[in-house]
Amino acid sequence: MHGVLPAIVLTVMLCVWLWKRRRTAKLAAAAGADLLPVERQDTLRSCPDPQWDAVSAALARGEWRTAARAVTAVGTDWERRCDLVDAIADEAAKDDTWLRAWEAERPDDPDAAVVRAAAQVALAWEIRGGGWAKDTTSEQFAGFHRLLTEAREAFARAEALALPGDPTPYIEKIPLYMGLSAPHEAMLELWKEVTDRAPYHYAAHASALQYWCAKWRGSAETARDFAGQAAAAAPPGSLLTALRLVAWYEHHDDEAPDEAYGWPEVMSMTDAALVDVGAARPDHPALASARHLLAYFLTRQGRYEVALEQFRAVDGYVNARPWCYYTKPAVVFCHFRSKALKGAVSGG
Repeated sequence: MHGVLPAIVLTVMLCVWLWKRRRTAKLAAAAGADLLPVERQDTLRSCPDPQWDAVSAALARGEWRTAARAVTAVGTDWERRCDLVDAIADEAAKDDTWLRAWEAERPDDPDAAVVRAAAQVALAWEIRGGGWAKDTTSEQFAGFHRLLTEAREAFARAEALALPGDPTPYIEKIPLYMGLSAPHEAMLELWKEVTDRAPYHYAAHASALQYWCAKWRGSAETARDFAGQAAAAAPPGSLLTALRLVAWYEHHDDEAPDEAYGWPEVMSMTDAALVDVGAARPDHPALASARHLLAYFLTRQGRYEVALEQFRAVDGYVNARPWCYYTKPAVVFCHFRSKALKGAVSGG
């Protein structure tokens, strides 16, 4: 009899656990009915962009004027200008036939000039690949450095043609400095050119942060300090508080225990980024990237309801940190989204 009671208790506990698990699964399925499955996640973008859809379609036809009009139309919205130049340059790195036509018709166009410079750097990084140095061949490195060296002249021309106050050529130059392992003094000089023109530019800061990370020319401490100083000086809505999460992720995620995400410092950084996201303009080019990062951190912190809000805001697009660091970003995104969904439904 003494052995029967514990067995009965265990059986009842198991049945209750199974019932709760099935109930949570059913509730989660109902609550997540509007969420997109793995196969419908766009792995090339972090968010929808109708303007880029039109530009991309035109470039695919070899027509450059739509791209030229789009870049001109953004005026002094330096965040969006940089975003468009990046995307257009990536296309030119694949096939620059249309860019050569643009340059031939408008030989002194500052927009075409900065796209050309950025495209040369994009092509160089494409040749190098995204692997570690030990996994990169000598041929890849040779092509990489040859194109980066040639890009210096293209950047000099883009800077000379740039309109007053335009930081774009200097921002696009940061990956060039990373690739050439430019010394700190040179990077600081370039950084002054950027911040004199656009002191709170998110894309510029995000790019420079990579330079200051341990995997390039800095360390965990320099990256942390750079991100912290940027966040402290920036106005609400600039999204620069998210840089502190990026710096922490870059140097701690692989080795950090699960409880590290709940440390007061990390929670405080997450809260600050949440406030910043709430203050950002709805069309900020980096807003989706900040939401993706928050979705990950909030889920790791067990703050499932707030995490799910972020997931819903970016669902369908997964080309953002941290998902893009994985071989199957859509699978990882949906895994964490499912965890947030179940946690929100069950109350944690």
